[in-house]
This record gives sequence, C-alpha cells and structure tokens, in this order.
Amino acid sequence: MPDTDDTIPPAPENAATGLRQGLTSYGDIGFSLFMRKAFIKGAGYTDDALDRPVVGIASTGSAYNPCHGNAPQLLEAVKRGVMLAGGLPMEFPTMSLHESFAAPTSMFLRNLMAMETEELVRAQPMDAVVLIGGCDKTVPAQLMAAASGGVPAIQLITGSMLTGSHRSQRVGACTDCRRYWARFRAQEIDADEVADINNQLVASVGTCSVMGTASTMACIAEAMGMTVPGGASPPAVTADRMRVAEATGATAVKMARARLTPDRILTPQAFENAMRVLLAIGGSTNAIVHLTAIAGRLGFEVDLQALDRMGRETPVLLDLKPSGEHYMEDFHHAGGMATLLRELKPLLHLDALTVSGHTLGEQIEAAGPGFAQTVVRPRSNPIYPQGGIAVLQGNLAPQGAIIKQSAANPALMEHEGRAVVFEDAADLALRIDDPALDVSADDILVLKRIGPKGAPGMPEAGYLPIPLKLARQGVKDMVRISDGRMSGTAFGTIVLHVTPEAAVGGPLAWVRNGDRIRLSVARRELSLLVPDEEMAARAQAAPVTEPSAQRGYRKLFLQSVTQANQGADFDFLMPPPHGTRIPGAK
Repeated sequence: MPDTDDTIPPAPENAATGLRQGLTSYGDIGFSLFMRKAFIKGAGYTDDALDRPVVGIASTGSAYNPCHGNAPQLLEAVKRGVMLAGGLPMEFPTMSLHESFAAPTSMFLRNLMAMETEELVRAQPMDAVVLIGGCDKTVPAQLMAAASGGVPAIQLITGSMLTGSHRSQRVGACTDCRRYWARFRAQEIDADEVADINNQLVASVGTCSVMGTASTMACIAEAMGMTVPGGASPPAVTADRMRVAEATGATAVKMARARLTPDRILTPQAFENAMRVLLAIGGSTNAIVHLTAIAGRLGFEVDLQALDRMGRETPVLLDLKPSGEHYMEDFHHAGGMATLLRELKPLLHLDALTVSGHTLGEQIEAAGPGFAQTVVRPRSNPIYPQGGIAVLQGNLAPQGAIIKQSAANPALMEHEGRAVVFEDAADLALRIDDPALDVSADDILVLKRIGPKGAPGMPEAGYLPIPLKLARQGVKDMVRISDGRMSGTAFGTIVLHVTPEAAVGGPLAWVRNGDRIRLSVARRELSLLVPDEEMAARAQAAPVTEPSAQRGYRKLFLQSVTQANQGADFDFLMPPPHGTRIPGAK
C-alpha cells in the first residue's frame, strides 16, 4: 500500500499553518503573532516546537463520564504519536456527555457540544484535530463539528467496557441492564439479586459492551473512513486501544501536512458505506438521526425510503447483543471491522478515501485474509435476512418512523391492536404501573410528546416498560409507538421517531385510547385506523401549541431544532441542501 504522503496532494504553499493561523485581532498581524508566541513560551515551548504542525486534541475526560474514564491514557498515547510523527500536540477541553449523567437527556445537549467543538477548533490555531469520544452523543457531536469545521479531523473512539459475570452468566451494559430490570419488575428476582447484578454490569471504564449507540457510532466512524483502520473495536482498557491512539496521533500529523479535510472523506459514498454497516451490524436506531445530522452539515439529505431499500438487500451479519449473543470484545477478537468489511465488500464503495490517505478497499486488502470465527456471519448464513432497521410510513407517520426489526418479536411485526395512550412522559410514569390501567397484552402502547421539541431533546423513553400487571403475568413484549428514541441496547417491537412529532402537530397528537392501529413491517406500514375527517375534527377541537422557553439554551433549542428525519440538528447550522440524496440511485 503506498505511503500516505505520496497519495494526498500537499497543502497550498501560501496556506497559513501552525500558530500563524487564526490570529487574534489586535489590529497588527505581526504583533498578534508576537503576543501569541510570548504567552505560549511561558509554558516552556521552544521555537523549534512551535514551528511544527500543531495537532489539537479535543479532550472529553470527565468524572461524570465513566465511558471516557481512559481519556488520560488516550491523551498520552495520542501525544506520543503526534510527537513521533514530528508534530506538536495541544490538548484542550470540551464538553463531555454521558447518557446517565445529563438531564433531561444527552440528546438535548448534543447540538451544544457540536457547536462548542466546532467553534473551539476554528478559534484555536491547529493544523489538524483529534476528537476523543465514545459515549453515545459525543461521537455524533464531534463528527458534526468535523463536517462543518473545515479542519483536518480524525476520530479516536474511547472503546468499549469489559463484560462482567453474575452467577456464571456473562453480563454487560446495557442490554443486560434492561433484561434484569424487567425480571425485577416482574418479581422474578429480588432486590438483593438486582443489587448484586448492578455491581457486575459494568466491569471497567468504557462504552456499552453491546451494539448500542456508542458501539454503532464507533463502527460507523471507521466505515466512513474517519478513524484509523481497526479503530472501532478494541476495548477501552486494552493495549490495542492505546496503540490505536498512538497511530491516531501520527495520522493526524500526516493529515495536517496534506490538508486532508473532512469534506474529502465524508462523501456520499462514505455515508452509503456507513449505512451498509449500520444495517449489517443490527446497529442502533439512533444512528439514523446522527448520520442525518452529520450529512446535513455537508448539505446532503438522507433518503429514508432508499435506506429501507438498501436494508432489504443487506442482511444482519454481526452476532452481537441485542440482535445476537456476543459482546464488543468478542467482535474485536474476531477481527473487528476488517472481518465485517471483508464480508460486505461487494456492497461497499471501495474507492472511498479514508483519514489514512488510502481508500477503504486498500485498507481491507491491507488487513489480510480472514480467519475462522463465529461472531461475524457470512452473507450466506446471516443472523437476520434483512438489515436491522426498517422504515415505516402511513397516516400516523407521514414523514416516516423506524423499527429495529432484528431486535423485535416476529410474532408482533404484523399486528393490529387497540391504542393505550400516554400523553407524555409524566403521564406514563403516573399510570404505567397502576393496577387499574385498562390494558391487555394485545394492545399497543402509545407515548406522545417525547420528540425533539416535545420533551425536549427526544429522550430514550421510547422503550416503554411493560405495564406492571402484565409483566407479572409473564408478558415480555408489546408493540410500542412514540415520537422519541430508544437506547441502541434496547430490544422489543418498538416503533420510534414518528414524524412529525406530536408537539408540532403530527397525527400522533390526536391518537386516543381505543383507536385501532395497524403495524405491518412486511408492508412497511404504520396506520391509524381512524377516518381522515375524524382526525381533522380532533385537530380543530384541540389545536397544538408548540413548546417554548423564556431564556437560555432551552429557548434556542426549541426555536431551532429540526425533526428527526432532518437529524434533530439546529436549522441555522445546516447549509441549504444541494440536491444530493443519500443513499443515491444505483
């Protein structure tokens, strides 16, 4: 494989580099540089160090974020890689978002993190930037910032946690969190046992060990060419992860010298490769919203119907929870993304450029031949015959909804039932465990107003719990519908991202108890069996007032956030679309 520096054209001779770029405005350019160098020399830097390519390192280490608990070690490894390649590493802090430590939800803050990261990358002098992220919304926020920031950028994933053990059963966050909590609600296990399980679910720092949103975005980042080869799968606490970090630092220096900007990597072909991988890994439904937001920063539009057509020819190959049985460390031992990409080769754009300066096809070849393993299936023997995610439409979701069909109950994917409606999350919390709740196992649970504006922040409340009285009768799954999201670690027959959301006047707003709803995954249908005239009368009788706020970030969010099918990004951060739709026509 040719050397990176020979395959990427060099930066323009007259381009400002290093400390000379983005000078603070004092009205005198020479004085601005003089002042900058004077202050940085106070930290002990020499002129020789300051004349090298500057690589910024966005650090998201935080005591509130155990998914990034290895950030100090990653930082040192990245710095080592940068210096070995002849660059100057400069770390700087940014926001850090953890799913369990962000109220009302980390999705509410994703756009703020993307804005902050982009502005800091623009404001501070750097020839390239390493973005260290792992937990669910951090990688999307950083890739959104990279897409619109214009500075050579490379993603470094923090890595997954190790698995634990409970009474000889292997466990890992957070599919097993939900499984054991459901058993506790159903009184199958007691408080002492669930407390013991709580000690075992997260065996180390790192992101969820199943194919949740964090693992999904790691795989997608590598598929798009935004990480070094093999950057997705090494667990957080392994030597492999540290070596990836060192290689990331060295690659960032090469990218800086070549001025390899994200727009050359994040092409329509790269996004299509990411979508192929999303479908083949049984990935998180959240990735659709994030991919749409990242693509939107470049003026691309995601075509959900085309994505669904792609899904019909892309089987699920990765045997990993919640769609399968294994964990991320097993995927890594099976060869990681190289094994999966090798199997998907006929379906990929192999000429897509990556941060290494090589094409995806060249990287697959460089990874060498495969070996015997049982985690990634051949296309002739898939886990699931179609992609993990299906796109639904109908009068209940005029602009689309999605279902993770690979993690759903086959018996419920063709179902008609009576709606049991919860008006919002507070109503759900108040009534879901009420013994008097009028509900049966054949009903369909409907939760409104948990979309981008309704909650706000589109929380992962779409995984409605089974009503307590049914759980104690042994009911494990029901059809559930909402305009919100669910964790990628969740499972069940759950319809999500109903668009438009109830809070802005989507049809979901006027669904009532007792209405009949029909779900047909085979026909990609989600229909409310209520006449149009009746729906119009309901809308006229109870018009929707969109939520608002008086001040601060919440006001900005509610004024500017788009719907799920547009990525739930801020409208003012998206350039006008230029007609490129992803995936494109064959």
